[in-house]
Amino acid sequence: MAAPEAWRARSCWFCEVAAATTMEATSREAAPAKSSASGPSAPPALFELCGRAVSAHMGVLESGVWALPGPILQSILPLLNIYYLERIEETALKKGLSTQAIWRRLWDELMKTRPSSLESVTCWRAKFMEAFFSHVLRGTIDVSSDRRLCDQRFSPLLHSSRHVRQLTICNMLQGATELVAEPNRRVLETLASSLHTLKFRHLLFSDVAAQQSLRQLLHQLIHHGAVSQVSLYSWPVPESALFILILTMSAGFWQPGPGGPPCRLCGEASRGRAPSRDEGSLLLGSRRPRRDAAERCAAALMASRRKSEAKQTARAAPATRVTRRSTQESLIAGGTDPKRDLHPPATSYEAPGTKRPPSAPATTSSASASSSTSSSKRAPASSAPQPKPLKRFKRAAGKKGARTRQGSGAESEDLYDFVFIVAGEKEDGEEMEIGEVACGALDGSDPSCLGLPALEASQRFRSISTLELFTVPLSTEAALTLCHLLSSWVSLESLTLSYNGLGSNIFRLLDSLRALSGQAGCRLRALHLSDLFSPLPILELTRAIVRALPLLRVLSIRVDHPSQRDNPAVPGNAGPPSHIIGDEEIPENCLEQLEMGFPRGAQPAPLLCSVLKASGSLQQLSLDSATFASPQDFGLVLQTLKEYNLALKRLSFHDMNLADCQSEVLFLLQNLTLQEITFSFCRLFEKRPAQFLPEMVAAMKGNSTLKGLRLPGNRLGNAGLLALADVFSEDSSSSLCQLDISSNCIKPDGLLEFAKRLERWGRGAFGHLRLFQNWLDQDAVTAREAIRRLRATCHVVSDSWDSSQAFADYVSTM
Repeated sequence: MAAPEAWRARSCWFCEVAAATTMEATSREAAPAKSSASGPSAPPALFELCGRAVSAHMGVLESGVWALPGPILQSILPLLNIYYLERIEETALKKGLSTQAIWRRLWDELMKTRPSSLESVTCWRAKFMEAFFSHVLRGTIDVSSDRRLCDQRFSPLLHSSRHVRQLTICNMLQGATELVAEPNRRVLETLASSLHTLKFRHLLFSDVAAQQSLRQLLHQLIHHGAVSQVSLYSWPVPESALFILILTMSAGFWQPGPGGPPCRLCGEASRGRAPSRDEGSLLLGSRRPRRDAAERCAAALMASRRKSEAKQTARAAPATRVTRRSTQESLIAGGTDPKRDLHPPATSYEAPGTKRPPSAPATTSSASASSSTSSSKRAPASSAPQPKPLKRFKRAAGKKGARTRQGSGAESEDLYDFVFIVAGEKEDGEEMEIGEVACGALDGSDPSCLGLPALEASQRFRSISTLELFTVPLSTEAALTLCHLLSSWVSLESLTLSYNGLGSNIFRLLDSLRALSGQAGCRLRALHLSDLFSPLPILELTRAIVRALPLLRVLSIRVDHPSQRDNPAVPGNAGPPSHIIGDEEIPENCLEQLEMGFPRGAQPAPLLCSVLKASGSLQQLSLDSATFASPQDFGLVLQTLKEYNLALKRLSFHDMNLADCQSEVLFLLQNLTLQEITFSFCRLFEKRPAQFLPEMVAAMKGNSTLKGLRLPGNRLGNAGLLALADVFSEDSSSSLCQLDISSNCIKPDGLLEFAKRLERWGRGAFGHLRLFQNWLDQDAVTAREAIRRLRATCHVVSDSWDSSQAFADYVSTM
């Protein structure tokens, strides 16, 4: 009897609140209603009035609302603001109520964006709160504009921070300074435990204060937090100091600069602790001095770059005195010190208010002029033309445009500087000078002359396990720093380098990966590498990677254009280092997934076969745009797969001309170990379709292990589709459950006949059928009837594709 009495008590309490709210609302609306010319409007429902009152006074009534019966609580949930709606989630679940529909409606009304069709949202509450946090941090949403977002009892950042799993920092590091501020200390502590992925997009130049804030933020989130992945996207002209800062912090290095606030999490003991001998040897290797090599290399490279820029400034001083004076005045007006960037990055750790001696710039310029001049005389000429890496913007001294800008014209001025500065810069001895200084630091030479910090001055904390660089061109200093960090980054499990313009730095990358593979505890298991050009042919590069990383599980490699070594007629075409390329056999490796995207031109089948022979554990192979000299070469690859890759389950070919390889295709379809085969845009039925289709169907009918067949973009047509229907006949032993016939010129009448044949044979549901981008819009009624019949047999995935518009777009691009 206790439960019904409690229920009645809560209901009476709710009715009392409703009555009080109704009387208050009636007295408040009586006067306006009498004076209204159009007559009084319909009063809100009693329950709605009560719900509004309860929502407005949740600070007092929260515990009572939580104890309400489920039917009453279900009607109140949509009236709550996001803070109490989030707090009541656990209670609602216990009462069998779901708030997902409410959060989805809030997303549609407040965020006003549609999630990607490829994204599967499992929790709309977490998705909304994560997006809400980012908008509040960037100032792109006004919480006072909607009562559902505004509540003086809650902090928007703090309340939503525990739902943030992925944080994106854009442009000029917006949000970094706010997060490390003392009022948001609890927000940062919550992020340290909830955040897993940190992304940087479209970064621009930043000042010293912003970089110092980012340093503290990365230290908290990576070294003392749970961030395991750092991704950088679309940074056409990276700022070297900022890029190296992100890399070194991601690798676990921490060294607070003079004047910077101490880390309260490290404690006094850890701040004075020097790394152990094992830690130092793991970082630098047994042959290297126990010094902070990553910071030393970064500082040396940046100091060399500053010296070169100061040299150019000294040479151009008579002609650019007026321009430099006006530039400095504009920088001072914008709050930026024009002299700050003439010093090595070690000085960037100083407090913003620290003063420098007036003679420092002149000394740096004179020293750099002599140093760079002598270095350029010693630099040998490159033996092979290399793609020119994109450089960052020049600093304030002697260059067009200011380094940092304020106001509405900042984006247009940055674009102007990008176009003309990048186009105007020339490749000279500066890169060789940087390379010499960097290589001297990396090779273990004595760096004491540079006055750089030793390893004992810094600490080693936890580092991330996934690093991704998408469209971030790597200059010489950035590539050298990355390679050196990689050589001891034992916690790294996945590395993605996508369109970074590595050029000849790929050899340094291979050396660092080989060194990493020799480290005890190396965890690198996935490598994704793609670029426009490569100094090595893709198959030789693949062999070198597999040889350097025998424990790799996943390798994805793509090169869009042929390398210079693919064309022996190019004069001055020098080969790679002898230790990179060798004729010896590849040792057995642990590769399970191999994806390769080839440039144009015939590929040597023996090289690919050598990789496959050494990959006995291979389970998935994907070849994109591969071209072989003859069908016999392609047959050799398939024969190697059958003999050496017995664990292979998934095989994919994309954008390959297999019209002359029909016997090889039949050989694949008869393979009883493959579970999934993809022929995507391979021109399978271009020749002899009447003879080839029956042979293909017969091979599939006798294969009982093949589960999935994907044939998009092969001009199958209605006749080919009806021929494939025989695979599901009564006399077939096929267990095919996934069929992809997208982009195959299939019309509604052919699809309807295909559905009728499946019904006639009485086959049960065989899984998924994909019908994207076919000509089903030519007869919508017939297409709907065909899909209705097919859905009784399988799960159909289709789209509303306009074939006429697609054809018009195709003709317009011819």
